[in-house]
Amino acid sequence: MKKVLTIAGSDCSGGAGIQADIKTITAHKMYAMSAITALTAQNTTGVYGIFEATPEFVGQQLDCIFEDIRPDAVKIGMVSNIKIIKVIADKLKKYEAENIVVDPVMVSTSGSKLLSDNAIDALKTHLFSIATVITPNIPEAEVLTGFAIKAKEDMLKAAEEISKLTSGSVLVKGGHLEGCADDLLFTKGSAQWFEGPKIDNPNTHGTGCTLSSAIACNLAAGHDLAESIKKAKEYITGALKANLKLGRGRGPLNHCFNL
Repeated sequence: MKKVLTIAGSDCSGGAGIQADIKTITAHKMYAMSAITALTAQNTTGVYGIFEATPEFVGQQLDCIFEDIRPDAVKIGMVSNIKIIKVIADKLKKYEAENIVVDPVMVSTSGSKLLSDNAIDALKTHLFSIATVITPNIPEAEVLTGFAIKAKEDMLKAAEEISKLTSGSVLVKGGHLEGCADDLLFTKGSAQWFEGPKIDNPNTHGTGCTLSSAIACNLAAGHDLAESIKKAKEYITGALKANLKLGRGRGPLNHCFNL
């Protein structure tokens, strides 16, 4: 059985973060492990509290995982401060982790801020540099580049800029575009588009967590990056089309629609 590790924050309402990741990994029939960076008090209407783990404890979790059940892929989500970011980078380098998917979680679907300003530079320096692929959505890509992204041409410009921060690939997700949900993969100067329909479903809590975990699962299965993204996009499209309706705000996906 393939093993996938998620390093992220916990979502007590189950729609995003560690919980979304574990559901996604399980739906891909793989073994899920987690290193929790923070506990959050949140639901479909917003994030109401964040309790961070200490960097030392995050490191201890990673030691326990890699020294016993080595993951075939790693997904990194919410990492809320500089010290935690540095510990994660150091441990992944130490254990020579493979298939690292970095989802630069900065703002929740409900609009709550999840990453401190001074941690953004640390994210770029320490985690982007070791990533197989970085998966920003359009608002995150705007933060990373400093300019507005309104069209596919802007996505290409942003991908080129973000690619300067990594030897890996950049996937700019187009779910915030009007009229389509096309994603752009940029690798060493080469661009590849993954077209997708705009699903009429306002319940998108945890979509970024879910997609990045699904990419990690497909990399763990031995697929190349392009095929992993294609399969992950098919999975999340199915989860959105299942049209689950829970909560009073932007609800979660049905991660187990295919079981």
